[in-house]
Amino acid sequence: MLDILKQIARVGIVAGRRQAEAAPGDAAADPELRAVGRAPCMRHVDAGSCNGCELEIHALGNVYYNIEASGMKFVASPRHADLLLVSGPVSRHMREALLRTHDATPAPKRVVAVGDCAIDGGIFDAGYASCGGVADVIAVDATASGCPPAPEAIIAAIERALES
Repeated sequence: MLDILKQIARVGIVAGRRQAEAAPGDAAADPELRAVGRAPCMRHVDAGSCNGCELEIHALGNVYYNIEASGMKFVASPRHADLLLVSGPVSRHMREALLRTHDATPAPKRVVAVGDCAIDGGIFDAGYASCGGVADVIAVDATASGCPPAPEAIIAAIERALES
């Protein structure tokens, strides 16, 4: 234990807190979204991805990014969500589930397409098993590009969706 404490004293803090870029009281422009403010409840929908984007979405909850400290949190039900994070190309089997989840989310709702596959279908594109990107099925407010996108890009896309 003493060796670990000596190493901590010698190396110092390696990871720091993410800097908040928004000023306090910076509510969304849409009057309906002012009730959400800077504390959205998010629901993640995997529409048929390879799980690369899911790993980055799950990283949002670790001690480095810690989105819950800024008030954002994930919820289990779309009925409690303000924002949908959708990853992967929309497979034919997930199209109906995505539409039902979108319909169950109360207004005002925002949708963020996470990853290149969710944006335009990626390498899968539209075919016999895929409907293509999320925008081909439901309206998208913001995108986080990358394969997979970095957690910083996902956070920035969430903030853009709330400001739109």
